[in-house]
Amino acid sequence: MNTVAVLGLGLIGGSLARALKTNGFCERVIGYGHRAPSLEKGVELGVIDSFTLDLAEVIDSADILVICTPTLVAEQVLAQILPAIAGRADAPIVTDAASVKGNLERAARRICDGQYPPRFVLGHPIAGSEQSGVAASRADLYINHRVILTPVAENDADAVSLVRDMWLATGADVVDMDVAQHDAVLAATSHLPHVLAYALVDALAQSDASDDIFRFAAGGFRDFTRIASSDPVMWRDIAIANKAALLEAIDLFSGHLADLRTAVAGEDSDGMHATFTRAKAARDEFAAILAERAKGK
Repeated sequence: MNTVAVLGLGLIGGSLARALKTNGFCERVIGYGHRAPSLEKGVELGVIDSFTLDLAEVIDSADILVICTPTLVAEQVLAQILPAIAGRADAPIVTDAASVKGNLERAARRICDGQYPPRFVLGHPIAGSEQSGVAASRADLYINHRVILTPVAENDADAVSLVRDMWLATGADVVDMDVAQHDAVLAATSHLPHVLAYALVDALAQSDASDDIFRFAAGGFRDFTRIASSDPVMWRDIAIANKAALLEAIDLFSGHLADLRTAVAGEDSDGMHATFTRAKAARDEFAAILAERAKGK
């Protein structure tokens, strides 16, 4: 493998670049974006070997293009890339790291007049941090973390295989999933928790007792709301891109919360105990699965 191009050099793209350079997956990693300062910082930190602000140059010089921009921006980038590589025998493989897959699959088909481009492989690394920017990138970010690929029927098998090899080189555990299943699962396990954390912190911050609330908040509040420090632009875009699945998850949670409110208001100790017991058992089982996965690594 000669050249991998990272389009969007933040935490995710920068960590991928670092990992690929560390593990020798390719000869060089180049960066692309609209802002020279962050790309210059990437070269200075050794995250990338070089950069360009010219997308055509990236397309012509890279074997793999990895779109690491926010979800809605990724649609715009695709609209520039896919027409430029259509029909080219030497077209680079294109993949992404966005948190939502359905909107990008639909965008790719729309851009290509209903035909899915076989060398565009949808992917999503399940790793990150509340920190952002290339300076926060780490070569070990993906080690023992899941990367979900969501190949479609029209995908070129060799393209999927090469993208899988790229992520395996970062130390990630790579699995395949259906596009719709991915978006539903991530809406429930990632997108909904972020929305809840943002909503809780925002509600408490606007209350009359906000000063005391945050001054005396305990560790549980800190742990639960940590993800509310994540990039608001990124999570705004994710909520829009995965609107349907996220609304289903919000409605499911809202129904359970309403039931719990009824139980609290009616001092229904049996109902509350049943809810808390089921939740504890499910959370303990989840913790055991994580522990077994860690031992397996």
